[in-house]
Amino acid sequence: MFNIALLGAGRIGQVHAANIASHGATTLWSVVDPNQEFATRLATQYQARQQSLNEAMTDPNVHAVLIASATDTHADLIEMAARHGKAIFCEKPVHLDLARVRDCLKVVKEYDVPLFIGFNRRFDPQFRRVKTDAQAGCIGKPESLLIISRDPSPPPAEYVRVSGGMFRDMTIHDFDMARFIMGEEPVSVYAQGSNLVDPAIGEAGDIDTAFIVLKYASGAMATIVNSRRSSYGYDQRLELHGSEGLLCAGNILENQVQHYGKQGCTSALPEHFFLQRYKSAYAAEWEHFVAVLRGEAVPDCSGDDGERALYLADKALESLRSQREIVL
Repeated sequence: MFNIALLGAGRIGQVHAANIASHGATTLWSVVDPNQEFATRLATQYQARQQSLNEAMTDPNVHAVLIASATDTHADLIEMAARHGKAIFCEKPVHLDLARVRDCLKVVKEYDVPLFIGFNRRFDPQFRRVKTDAQAGCIGKPESLLIISRDPSPPPAEYVRVSGGMFRDMTIHDFDMARFIMGEEPVSVYAQGSNLVDPAIGEAGDIDTAFIVLKYASGAMATIVNSRRSSYGYDQRLELHGSEGLLCAGNILENQVQHYGKQGCTSALPEHFFLQRYKSAYAAEWEHFVAVLRGEAVPDCSGDDGERALYLADKALESLRSQREIVL
């Protein structure tokens, strides 16, 4: 059994706590959170300990930490865990500042501990099937990728001010997905954006609607379509076109029942929230991390992948502001 210290007992921490506790090879050993109410509730639910950060890091019974705390704590916690020889699972991003990310990864490399960054969409069964089918050659040479990602409702402007903005907190998933699906690094990025959903987001200095085009050395292109608003649910789709065919991954619906009648056909809407849409992805990424702990795999999404996704987000923002294509 591997004992896991969970750092962060908020919404995403609760998702990870359930996956840790339900896996046959892991135990939720302890919960660490400055919010004592959250920590106590989660620790009680899973019969885990409550520990201070120092207690968790120095506890020889803790084999790994799962970092699900506020974004601005991630890099510090990663470094602290690395220095104490703990394997690390960290929710994206490592940090919002690229230089800080690179300094953090140097510490991880120095102490030679596994670091997995939680870009959960890589582990969605539908998206992963697109990747494996493309690798198997079933559509020939990939030529264009379309990623559609629309949230059901916009975040408050207060969140936007601290999140790093749309490209760093939302589109960053799609930058990682483009790298994952295409299997090559883009050579340029061009971004366009508007403020159409919530004027308060614009007043906070951000956009809420965007199109981004990534170009690859092979000539292939990837287009990312983002919106902070989707009135019909959490819109998550992907389309990969190749020289010999097309692979599509559509939305996961609230149910699969279709009603045919005289007025036509009706079906359910997409799942409304990311916790429902990506439930299986969160479980699958934890299964992968357990394989890392066992020494059976290396992190499928490493610190370098986290650094690269943030780099693309920064360059997309540079393109948006300069209104020109940025060579990478």
